[in-house]
Amino acid sequence: MKSIKVIAFDADDTLFINEPYFEETEKKFCGLMENYLSHQSLSAAVFKHQVDNLPLYGYGIKSYILSMIQTAIEVSDGTVSVKHIQKIIDLGKELLQKPIVLLDGVEETLKALQGKYRLVVATKGDLKDQQRKLHDSGLGHYFHHIEVMADKKELNYNKLLSRLDIEPHEFFMIGNSLKSDVLPVLNIGGYACHVPFKTTWAHEMIDHEIEHDNFYEIKKLNEIIPILS
Repeated sequence: MKSIKVIAFDADDTLFINEPYFEETEKKFCGLMENYLSHQSLSAAVFKHQVDNLPLYGYGIKSYILSMIQTAIEVSDGTVSVKHIQKIIDLGKELLQKPIVLLDGVEETLKALQGKYRLVVATKGDLKDQQRKLHDSGLGHYFHHIEVMADKKELNYNKLLSRLDIEPHEFFMIGNSLKSDVLPVLNIGGYACHVPFKTTWAHEMIDHEIEHDNFYEIKKLNEIIPILS
């Protein structure tokens, strides 16, 4: 732990609320399209298109909007109205303008760690949207570097460490996803901490426990302060 120089934070559902907004939007989408399929089937179809489209569109709200439109066309056999497509686009625009709500202990944690370590943001998503959220959050001044990553796999983290000019054992990642924020970092020799959020996108879930000397788990973000002090 004494070797750590950089602490990285995921953004969505680690620093501020994100997933509940997607769930709210999906509920509205299912209500809009309920004449074609059940809500459960519509949600499953959107999820499938999201995952299938990741190699093309990446992560984020714009990709999600396209996946909803694709679902609407598919379940309606191409008969969905232009009016419905416009409503789906409007749902996406609403999602892009949701207020930023910081999670408990975020600013307390950043204040406590600033100056002792280089603090960075390492998050996935749409570049413009993530920049907006970080700007509106008022947290930008705490961070030495902000990285919006195409994905969060070992290769992506190694590229980030190269840009930061540090070794894996000097890096500590904190986030709400075991799949994206923890496992890849442990695999390359870094430290990682899981701070769970009340809801998690199905694509970010894993089906096994993690046992590793470099792994930590906390309930709230500010619980990391004594660990890193």
